[in-house]
Amino acid sequence: MTDQVVITGLGVTSPLGGDVASTWEAALAARSGINVLEHEWVEKYDAPVRFAGELAVPAAEVLSVPETRRMDPSAQFAVVAARQAWADTGSPEIDPNRLGTVVASGIGGVWTLLSQWDNYKEKGPRRVSPLTVPMLMPNAPSAQVSMLVGARAGAHTPVSACASGAEAIGYGTQMILSGRADIVLAGGTEAPIHPLPLAAFARMQALSTRNDDPQGASRPYDVTRDGFVMGEGAGIVVLERESHARARGATIYGRIAGFGITSDAADIAAPAAEGQERAMRAALAESGLDASDIVHVNAHATSTPVGDMGEAGVITTVLGEGPVVSATTSMTGHLLGGAGALETIFTVLALRDRKAPPTINVTQPEPDLTIDLVRDTPRDLPEGDIAAFNNGFGFGGHNASLIVASR
Repeated sequence: MTDQVVITGLGVTSPLGGDVASTWEAALAARSGINVLEHEWVEKYDAPVRFAGELAVPAAEVLSVPETRRMDPSAQFAVVAARQAWADTGSPEIDPNRLGTVVASGIGGVWTLLSQWDNYKEKGPRRVSPLTVPMLMPNAPSAQVSMLVGARAGAHTPVSACASGAEAIGYGTQMILSGRADIVLAGGTEAPIHPLPLAAFARMQALSTRNDDPQGASRPYDVTRDGFVMGEGAGIVVLERESHARARGATIYGRIAGFGITSDAADIAAPAAEGQERAMRAALAESGLDASDIVHVNAHATSTPVGDMGEAGVITTVLGEGPVVSATTSMTGHLLGGAGALETIFTVLALRDRKAPPTINVTQPEPDLTIDLVRDTPRDLPEGDIAAFNNGFGFGGHNASLIVASR
């Protein structure tokens, strides 16, 4: 058997918790991380959407003051999650030339860009921070994580909208399989809860406008769904060559069994089922598994009127009606570039604990829904060697599907 890529470390900061344990506990308890936004700019700018999934533990409570001043929130979140993941894997000694990072973002340093533009307009060019460019660039989170651990095999940044986090993990897997690295920290991050992105997504009619019911607003597969809920945070996994991990006695959570990536070349915003199906089939083919081996899917399912049912149809077409399906975005909101990474971690933990997390807020499921949706309470997964899918689909026609196996 060829050397496999395994997962040996996990790190998270999310609307449900400040680390992996608290986030997973909240997910299994079916808690919502969505709340009313308590910021002066909500009233000042008459924000059309006044709720979102903010971090349960602000990054400023974890990082030093100099770190927060020198990093956009998107990089701050990535560093918080990466520190956890690196500690979880045992902070191994490794040749830095064999260590890489792949940290994705869908938007990048939007807070830095817009705040410095405000400085320019109000105070003139000399008041623009000299750190503006290093803070706003989308590759800053990956660069900051590479400096954190001393990674020199490459620091990469896929930018593929809501597929970014899953694509980053797939790219990190390929780095190891190609022989470029033995360990890669991979994942995604996003800090989009700013008045402009909220207004822009609302103008697209992509966001839920349930300002009177924030915690019930993200409702994938429900007939009353009206759009996604914005979330923020980061997820980082440590990917490692299996022989390397076993040689140092690392804990192995599971392995990346397959990765499929496609593009639609059809519409800049509307999803295309054909491209999603090709991505899932490519991942399945690469894994060497049968559809019957897949017991669980953490679906992209963001609570949009069009996207949810299209993906549900693809899941049934590729896998049949066997796997149980979770939409954890109902609890976390949609983390955009961080979504695929956080949801991959949920998938890993589901296999570890044999528990598929619930989907909340589905009170009126679509009548022609063909998937076996996990609602309200976790569902037990079978014993033995099992595998699960995580899907990430993004604006621009980006499709990324990952298969995680229990061993």
